[in-house]
Amino acid sequence: RAWIYLHITRGTEEDGGKPVHRVTMKEILSTHFFHSFDFCKDDIERRPSENLGQVLFGERIETSPYKFSFKKEEKCHKLCTKTYVNGKTEDKDMLDFLKRGMQLNYQHHWIVDNMPVTWCYDVEDSQKYCNPGFPIGCLVTIDGRVKDACVINSEFNKKNTFYIFNHVDIKITYHNGEGEGWSGARLVAATLEPKSINNADADKPTCEGPPMEVPGVFTSDVKITYTYSVTFQENNAIKWASRWDYILVSMPHTNIQWFSIMNSLVIVLFLSGMVAMIMLRTLHKDIARYNQVDQEDAQEESGWKQVHGDVFRPPRKGMLLSVFLGQGTQIFIMTFITLFLACLGFLSPANRGALMTCSVVLWVLLGTPAGYVSARLYKTFGGEKWKTNVLLTALLCPGIVFADFFLMNLILWVEGSSAAIPFGTLVAILALWFGISVPLTFIGAYFGFKKPAIEQPVRTNQIPRQIPEQSFFTKPIPGIVMGGILPFGCIFIQLFFILNSIWSHQMYYMFGFLFLVFIILLITCSEATILLCYFHLCAEDYHWWWRSFLTSGFTAAYLFVYAFHYFFSKLQIVGAASTILYFGYTSIMVLIFFLFTGTIGFFACFWFVNKIYSVVKVD
Repeated sequence: RAWIYLHITRGTEEDGGKPVHRVTMKEILSTHFFHSFDFCKDDIERRPSENLGQVLFGERIETSPYKFSFKKEEKCHKLCTKTYVNGKTEDKDMLDFLKRGMQLNYQHHWIVDNMPVTWCYDVEDSQKYCNPGFPIGCLVTIDGRVKDACVINSEFNKKNTFYIFNHVDIKITYHNGEGEGWSGARLVAATLEPKSINNADADKPTCEGPPMEVPGVFTSDVKITYTYSVTFQENNAIKWASRWDYILVSMPHTNIQWFSIMNSLVIVLFLSGMVAMIMLRTLHKDIARYNQVDQEDAQEESGWKQVHGDVFRPPRKGMLLSVFLGQGTQIFIMTFITLFLACLGFLSPANRGALMTCSVVLWVLLGTPAGYVSARLYKTFGGEKWKTNVLLTALLCPGIVFADFFLMNLILWVEGSSAAIPFGTLVAILALWFGISVPLTFIGAYFGFKKPAIEQPVRTNQIPRQIPEQSFFTKPIPGIVMGGILPFGCIFIQLFFILNSIWSHQMYYMFGFLFLVFIILLITCSEATILLCYFHLCAEDYHWWWRSFLTSGFTAAYLFVYAFHYFFSKLQIVGAASTILYFGYTSIMVLIFFLFTGTIGFFACFWFVNKIYSVVKVD
């Protein structure tokens, strides 16, 4: 006996391969519980246990009244009839809410045996696309424009009329194990076809007749009968392990992914060639020349050696920089482990909420590296306010993220969305933060302050050296702005699919590609920062601490610009609340990415500067 778990979410414009019946849509970043739309309810409503990731992503699952037994086919089984009486305010409000959902193209998302129930249809070039959701209905506007799914049926043509999909033909495909040495059968696919049918007799429906029309103007009683049919099909060619393939194969993005990788590799090879030329030729000649000439002659030289007495001078706002680097280290390790586990298949789409749960748990447990790195660098910068450093490391960036997240959650509460996080879950997140992460950060900081400050290869002069007049390209701001272009160029194609999975409810499963892009981003950020750092040192500008962090960290600014472009070009948001939600959550992503990329650039530059100044002779 099987139950269908389901929830309602918004439709998307990007459903793979540009489906011909997706024309223009409005977007609203809000999900709703299934029962919010006055559909048929289960007699005994049960909710399966949800992990932390599912709750944070708003994947709230409910049991549905669509029930069936294995191999027992159903033909036009009636669920219930909903009647809306003209003149009753309550009925008018419920019908208006249902019509609003059809206008905004809200979608059902159903689950059977942990498999999404998909609606498969033909798209361009005779390809089939399987969408893990189907609309609750569609609309023909006052001026006769056929919107969204209404293009699938020529009978949907009456002006200012809604057509509700009140019937579904469900097909369950199973793999029979009797001929393979094991008893029973396993579900390998679940598909459906939504239909709109106005049954003449609501008590004895035949599932035949004209479409179920809901007039745009509520002038007479409306009666909607919900029905479903179930068929079973045996297919032993589909194995249990590959039962998700028919959904994933229909997403035509693999060629674009390889193009993205090749594009990123070209950028990496270009940067690697530049860095290799500097390291092997220019630097080698510089070091040989500096080590051979007399000190008096060297004073007349210009170049990076001339700032050896100032290059390790502690930066301004060293407290804030050390805090950012501690948090960035925490995010970097968390991202690496999460992507590695995802590549091994532990965080596949079948494990709902596993990706988010893994990320949150790892972040909480990685407070120790954050505290250690922050404390060690702050001590190297000559800082003495160790208590402030530890508290800021533990509370500053997580506090900003939590405050933003809490404000977005308040909006979702006001909107009545199922994506709103329950108060108990917010308390649990605070408990993880203050009960585990903060103490671990203090432990890491304790060991970081116990260690001696990082020893620099050259001494720092007491009097700061005057920095000569800089050209336009060696000034701080142009260098920082240029530094983020190449790393962003490596990720922007992958970023499109990630944003689609977040905002357009598409499945993201290509973690192998993502891990490869992660490695390429790591190399690109490091090389771009080293390259620009060398140019600035050659121009005798020794303020490299903050610049190295901001050069690669500026990739996050391009991420925000791209998210801004995505908002206006791919989504068609309606309502101030949805716009605030989009940019609120995007701000969290941008802050995390800023700390992540900035930390990569800083430590690459830190290693480079230590390396080149440790091999020159300095009196």
